[in-house]
Amino acid sequence: MEIVHPVPWFPAWGVKFQKPIKDLDDLISKFNEFRGNNRWALLAYEVLASEVHLWTSWYALRRREERGEMIARTPDVEILRLISGTHQIKSGFQRAGIKKGDEMAWIIYLPDDGETTDFGKIEIKRSAYSDMDKDARKLTEYMGVKIIPKRPSPTHKGLERVGIEGTRNDLNNSQIEQLFLTHMSLSEF
Repeated sequence: MEIVHPVPWFPAWGVKFQKPIKDLDDLISKFNEFRGNNRWALLAYEVLASEVHLWTSWYALRRREERGEMIARTPDVEILRLISGTHQIKSGFQRAGIKKGDEMAWIIYLPDDGETTDFGKIEIKRSAYSDMDKDARKLTEYMGVKIIPKRPSPTHKGLERVGIEGTRNDLNNSQIEQLFLTHMSLSEF
């Protein structure tokens, strides 16, 4: 059963490569060349658990940006670190970044228009996904990857990729999602 949350789709597009990644540097160069700015990020496919996971990570990013507390210099790198649940940038790349042999990934856009309101609340723009869909499609076309019709979902493989090992196999999707969220919060420590 799919997890249903009252949040809009995050601007994230699942993509499939024509064949498993062999030349990671070339792929990253293409991505960086065409992405427009560092609010676009490329993440490993397994590391995203849900829309709530993405929006929660984004909220942590926006809060850190506004306070001047980011550990990384750019939002694309900071989101890798946050998703990975680590304080270390290198570990963020190793866990949440794409690597040789990957067949799928997520291209995400990190909105910067969520303004802080009273008590630190950041507004989520409901049209965030549709506002960036045209740009995402151009980016995938340039990279030669195909958008797949899927949204993030929690998996045991994803837990392992971000560094959570030894979980029980009988966990349901909500429990797996909670582990992702809890793990992400560790990046604050």
